[in-house]
Amino acid sequence: MSRTVSSLVRSLVVLLFGVSHALLAQPGEGAKALTAHQTLARDIFRELVEIKTTVTIGSTKAAEAMAARLKSAGFADSDISLVGPRPQNMNLVVRYRGKSSLRPILFFGHLDVVEALRQDWSVDPFVFLERDGFFYGRGSSDMKDEDATIVANLIRLKREGYTPKRDIIVALTEHEETGDANGIQWLITNRRDLIDAEFAINLEGGGGESKSGNPILMKIQTGEKVYLDFQLEVKNKGGHSSRPVKDNAIYRLAAGLNRLAEYEFPIRLNETTRTFFERAAGNATGQDAADMLAILKSPIDTAASNRLAASSPYFNALLRTTCVATMLSGGHANNALPQSARAVVNCRMLPEDSRENVVATLTRVLADSGITISQIGNMDVSPLSPIRREVFENVEKLTATMWPGVVVTPVMSTGASDGRFLRKAGFPVYGVSGIFADMDDIRAHGRDERIGVKDFYTGVEFMYRFIKAIAS
Repeated sequence: MSRTVSSLVRSLVVLLFGVSHALLAQPGEGAKALTAHQTLARDIFRELVEIKTTVTIGSTKAAEAMAARLKSAGFADSDISLVGPRPQNMNLVVRYRGKSSLRPILFFGHLDVVEALRQDWSVDPFVFLERDGFFYGRGSSDMKDEDATIVANLIRLKREGYTPKRDIIVALTEHEETGDANGIQWLITNRRDLIDAEFAINLEGGGGESKSGNPILMKIQTGEKVYLDFQLEVKNKGGHSSRPVKDNAIYRLAAGLNRLAEYEFPIRLNETTRTFFERAAGNATGQDAADMLAILKSPIDTAASNRLAASSPYFNALLRTTCVATMLSGGHANNALPQSARAVVNCRMLPEDSRENVVATLTRVLADSGITISQIGNMDVSPLSPIRREVFENVEKLTATMWPGVVVTPVMSTGASDGRFLRKAGFPVYGVSGIFADMDDIRAHGRDERIGVKDFYTGVEFMYRFIKAIAS
């Protein structure tokens, strides 16, 4: 092929790639009706999704991009901090100055995302795509949508000349997905002065739940279950597989795990879960609705609580501490009796439960002194945050205006977020978001992650109103 023809082909390839990329990133039908604020939020959202912030890369580039936008909007250099343990693991902290000496409010979220492989997705996970009423891309629902929402609204408020009554602090952090101490933990330990606040808003801890496109529930996270891993191990002298004996390490461990599988921790309600079931009963029907009200009685209706737990893994997780086997290994050769067998058991404790009680329960249920129990890693105790009037009243008022009839309720997360580290450090933390997600189509950490286009724009408007309400 001649140099001229080759150059022409290369130019066409570059041009076609650029056009296709632009088309993928273009707004869908109706985008001409976007307001300037929606366009800004969408542009920031696109930029964040297309900056890869997986654990091996780090989030510094995304933090720097958001800092540049905030500086262009008029935030002073002295109010923008890029800090962290390593060049590739920097956290962004920005302060929006208020006009009183009231302690600040901290809004926080994370920039890092779980890895996504192109071959696992139907689209490129790190190319922002709007299609069929959804925005696609890794982090589109966990949680670059919320990152874009808070940055876009800081810029909007600054351009409008808004001055809050108290300082607003926003922290966009590293390594939430891995639990490494590079993000909010690093800030608490090394730069608490940058984030110290009266209370904190976790941008991913709450939000709306919808079903078949209909919003049904607005959640405010007030607590999280406590994450705790254990290793169970059985050791044995082993021997030749041609002469098996009854004392087999794998069988002993399996028998203990079977006993654990049959066990259920007792049901316990706290302020958050009691209020959740009381309010959720209004949206439930049939037996579930009746059981939600029945478990509020004292003593708890055992039959009702058992039915409710059996009807939904989520309800079961809200009602009790859970421990479940997640990993299993054993033996060392195909033709040898196993000399060891190991399992990992992951426990999610209610905030009012204790490690000592869980260990004692595991010991009793496994019922075998030959199964040793050892803790893996640290345990971060995260107390419930008390229900705070101004947070709940403002969310309730906004929800009644924007989604009439939707029930607002506190929730205890069955998973884990950076909120646990702040609660442990003495910050009351409340998960608040205006973005609704389909309860039957949760794709965070999974294939073809997405968020509804309409849900995103409505969430942007909700957060704008919430910031002004809570900071005024």
